[in-house]
Amino acid sequence: MLKHWFKTFSMAEMLQGMFLTLRIMFRAKPTVRYPEERTPYSPRFRGMHALTRDDAGAEKCIGCKLCEAACPSQAIRIVIGPNAEGGRSAVSYEIDQGKCIFCGICEEACPVDAIVHTKQFEYIAEERNGLLFGKETLLTVGETFKEEIQEAKAADARYR
Repeated sequence: MLKHWFKTFSMAEMLQGMFLTLRIMFRAKPTVRYPEERTPYSPRFRGMHALTRDDAGAEKCIGCKLCEAACPSQAIRIVIGPNAEGGRSAVSYEIDQGKCIFCGICEEACPVDAIVHTKQFEYIAEERNGLLFGKETLLTVGETFKEEIQEAKAADARYR
């Protein structure tokens, strides 16, 4: 009881906390100065979506709607129609980035690797409708970051 009384009135815990603060205060800070410094990203980082094209330049999406069915947040909407070769393809492909939870299930569900995630996360929209990406926007993103997508797939190939 005397020990408890002494600890209470001597504020031993308070002094321990102050010494801990003083000890940590002079260490190097682990903070990253974001715009100037970048942290490394995993090859499996999931950012902005992109639709890819094959080597001939045709879009890979075959309109199977597996990504739409697999999406837990129902952020993907696909409209299917006939294409020039007599088969089917996606006439409209929309992803609502405001609803997307970036789980990557759409990428895993796609049998032809048409939908992929890029490492881009720095995009903004002033209105909610600005986060609704259509087929042309997604194809443009895929063409712009083609090399980055291929590098990420190559780094992740041994885990697939």
